[in-house]
Amino acid sequence: MRYTEAKDRSAELLRLALGRMGAQAAALNPHTYAVWYEVVAGINPPLQQAVAALVDAGSAVDDEAVQRLLKAHVTPPDDEMLERVGHQMQGLMAGLAQTATQTGDRAGAFGVQLGDLAAALKAQDTSQLSPRLVELLEGAAAMRDAVSALQGRLRADQQEIERLRGDLERARGEALLDPLTGILNRKGFDRLLQGLLADPHDAGRSHGLVMLDIDHFKKVNDTHGHLVGDRVIQAVGQVLRTSLRSAAHAAARYGGEEFALLLPDTAPEDCLALAEEVRQRTRAMRIRSRHTHEVVLTVSVSGGVTTLRPGDDAPTLLARVDAALYASKHGGRDRLTRA
Repeated sequence: MRYTEAKDRSAELLRLALGRMGAQAAALNPHTYAVWYEVVAGINPPLQQAVAALVDAGSAVDDEAVQRLLKAHVTPPDDEMLERVGHQMQGLMAGLAQTATQTGDRAGAFGVQLGDLAAALKAQDTSQLSPRLVELLEGAAAMRDAVSALQGRLRADQQEIERLRGDLERARGEALLDPLTGILNRKGFDRLLQGLLADPHDAGRSHGLVMLDIDHFKKVNDTHGHLVGDRVIQAVGQVLRTSLRSAAHAAARYGGEEFALLLPDTAPEDCLALAEEVRQRTRAMRIRSRHTHEVVLTVSVSGGVTTLRPGDDAPTLLARVDAALYASKHGGRDRLTRA
């Protein structure tokens, strides 16, 4: 399920989305709302980055831009989309190969006609010149038509390939998201982390990494069941999404009940402050019964916070933040440790 926000939260997102929609040029229709809802909800990092790039460049988010954003980042692919794209690509390649073969055959025939004319000229056989010239003119026209057909096919196929590439990019983006929380999954986290490791940061700032783990989560599942456990994970994911302070920041479900925040080009004290905000907001959550609306449990998180250091690679950085996380666990939980 793509949208998991509760009624109160979705009402607040409606207000925020309408405010952003009213400031832009696109029509106030469901397509535009879908784009801005996912932006203000913080559930679609690639979309947030694309919209931020448009706004930063001073470009209007008009109807055309909304359609591009919708197709590239919002509309979920069909279950059989990848297979369909593969078949369409095969069809394109087969059709292109056939057109190219026909053009090659036409070129071969045209070459034979040129050879016949050259032979007639060399033999000074005037009786053969006229029919050879007629054949050559006909061959040139056929060759021109074949080349034109090939060029047209290439143009059409290029447009179709670009469309299919967009479909694949959208599917790839969906493959990087955790379906339960709507934030990055482990694969998405790993990919973004590798990008950060290769990206320099400004002086006085760094790339921050926060690792968080839900305290006593096994007890939640054992006492209340896995459905409630899923609701807890969804709620923590929502806290992470809505706590991000920059379009460049990203939240991820690292695995099970463990989460991560990737904070590019952020001051170390800001990384710690954001992690503390997440900890406090999680502690303030109330998980209620769907039937009685009574509070059934509260949860807390323990976390480790670190920033990229010279010489760090992914294992070094992850080991350091993991050690800080476990120091919080062993130190009494519901706390952060900075490493």
